Order: sequence, then structure tokens, then C-alpha cells
Amino acid sequence: MKDKRHEHLARLLVRHSMRVAAGDKVLIEAFDIPTDFTAELIRQVAAAGGLPLVSTYHQQVLRALYQVSTEEQMRLHGQIERQRMEAVQCYAGVRGSHNISEMSDVPKEKMDLYERLWWTPVHQDVRVRKTRWVVLRWPTASMSQAAQMSTEAFEDFYFRVCAGVDYDRMEQAMKPLHELMDKTDRVVIKGPGTELSFSKKGIATIPCFGQRNIPDGEIFTCPVRDSVNGTMQYNCDTMYRGVLFSNVRLEFKNGKVVSATAGGQTAKLNEILDADEGARFIGEWSLALNPHVLKPMQDILFDEKIAGSFHLTPGQAYDEADNGNRSQVHWDMVCIQRPDYGGGEIWFDGKLIRKDGLFVLPELADLNPDRLGAG
Repeated sequence: MKDKRHEHLARLLVRHSMRVAAGDKVLIEAFDIPTDFTAELIRQVAAAGGLPLVSTYHQQVLRALYQVSTEEQMRLHGQIERQRMEAVQCYAGVRGSHNISEMSDVPKEKMDLYERLWWTPVHQDVRVRKTRWVVLRWPTASMSQAAQMSTEAFEDFYFRVCAGVDYDRMEQAMKPLHELMDKTDRVVIKGPGTELSFSKKGIATIPCFGQRNIPDGEIFTCPVRDSVNGTMQYNCDTMYRGVLFSNVRLEFKNGKVVSATAGGQTAKLNEILDADEGARFIGEWSLALNPHVLKPMQDILFDEKIAGSFHLTPGQAYDEADNGNRSQVHWDMVCIQRPDYGGGEIWFDGKLIRKDGLFVLPELADLNPDRLGAG
């Protein structure tokens, strides 16, 4: 028997996220997910008049591939995958993982080859810039464990936060914040261990309501590259290259991270931030507001949408909100400002906008969880 939740989610991806039209070529990349859902995506793409192309992957196989990689091999992969990506109009990447630390023992130099010769030319340069794309995780026992939930309870949570959100309502509620952020110059962020300021003058603001990531619910922009000053203390664990980092603290001077600590992973943190010149500068800042995502689970597509949080991202800037920073790194790190996580404030041009995770201006109140999650 088909799972109706699969059908509803697949239709959302095809109709709302990718907006597949007749004749669109649609690349589906499925990583360790049930074949039933891949088949449902194929059916939904065809029903919309699209032409589905499918590749299936397994994380353990990819790990073996990365471990033995050479520059010639990775360059060839990148060339082949780029050619295919350039031939499609839409992309859906659905990623499951039976072990979130599967890539933790792949040597740094091998992951650098992958990011530089495969990921960047295919995904950053083509997929992100030239296709209507959407990416999402798949609920696995591994994710359930990270979320400290039973498998059944986590699956119910997953389909509620991914496909149970009224993204049309979210889009409308974002408009006043979008307008306000577009007019804003100086941003100040305060909280436990955090006193940070930057300018976003002249940099676009991008609302996200289910057309790129699922689950969704964020509105992002980017600081002026050399304007970030102060200290940032993150309070969510963050996973990067299969390694878990806790209590990340960054100090900035004129945009650059001049000090970075993460307890026992401080050396590894600085190794990643030294990947290239742009890795120590910020490429994104985003306010999150999915009303159903309330606690971190070491999966960034969920954690970056936590209601009452923001993420401040070392590395590559997006073309849509570009400060000119370029890097092979794009590392979303999350700070929750609700009272149960220590609280905090966000100020725009001297005016308090959000306090303890809730928007305080009347015109922004529809973005708070009690309204956005109603119904």
C-alpha cells in the first residue's frame, strides 16, 4: 500500500518547489532513501509533464570513492556531472543517511578534492545558479536518534514540518520583514557570549518558503564582507564533514574570523576555516521561523529553520545575496535566541526587531510560531 505522506511530499516538491512544467528535464538524486519514494517522485514529475532522470547513491559507496580519489578522478566526475546538470531545468536531491558520521574518516585532502572539483563546479556553479532546485533529508533511524525521538514519532514530526506547513501563508507573512531588511543598514545581535555588529547595506534579502529547502522557513541576506565585528557564540551543535562541533565561538575583526574555538575540536575547526581565504569571512546571515522546528538535531536543513534562531555562515556567499565572498566552504552555524536557550536580541538600525526569539513589531507578528503554525 502506498504511503499517502509520500505522495503529498512528492507533489509538494514537484508542483511548489521545482514548479515542473511540460518538457522540463528533472534530475532526481536519491541517497539511501526508500525506492517507494523515488518511484513516487518519478510519477509526480511525469504527471506534471516533466522528463525524470534518476541517479541513486549509497553513502558507504561514496565514502569508498572519496577515500581513493585522485585529482584526475574527481575532475572527471565533476566534468561528467556538470554536463548532466547543465542539461536539466530542475533538480531534487533527497538524502538519507544511516550513519551521520559516515564521512568522518575521509582525509581532509580527499574531501577538499571533492568540494573543489565536483561539488563546486556542479552544484555551486550550475545547480544553484541555473536550475529550479530543492534539497531535503529523508527520515531514518539515524536522524531519529539524533533528534532523540522514536523512529515512528520522528517520521510523524518529519512529514509535519516538511509538508504540513502552509508555505503560501509563510510567503505572505514574510513580506513586511523582507521590506524592512531591504532598508536596513546596521544589524546588532546580542545574547549570551554574543555581541556582534555588521552592515547589510545594499545586499538583497531573500525569503525562503519551500522552493529550495524542505523543510523551509527562513529569510536570508549577507553582511558587507568587511563589516562584521565582535564575538559570536553559537549554542547548537553543528555537523561538518561528518564531524560534530560544539560550543563554537568566533571572534571577528573587520569581517575576518581572527579567533575560533570549539572545545576539543578547535584544531579541526581552524583547519576547515583555513581551507581558503574566504572561509574566514561570512557568506550568509539568516533569520529562521519554521513554527514546528524547535530544537536542534544535528541536521542543518532542519536546524537552520528553528523558530527563534538565526544562522551566521562562514564561507561562500549566494549569488542572490552576494557580498563577493568566495570559498569552497559554506558552513551554516545556528544560534537559538528563545528564553530556553538563553534569550537574545536583534536590532536593525537602532530598533529592536526580535527579542528572545519573538518578533516584537506588530507588522512582523504573523511570523511568530503561534500565528504561523496555526491551523
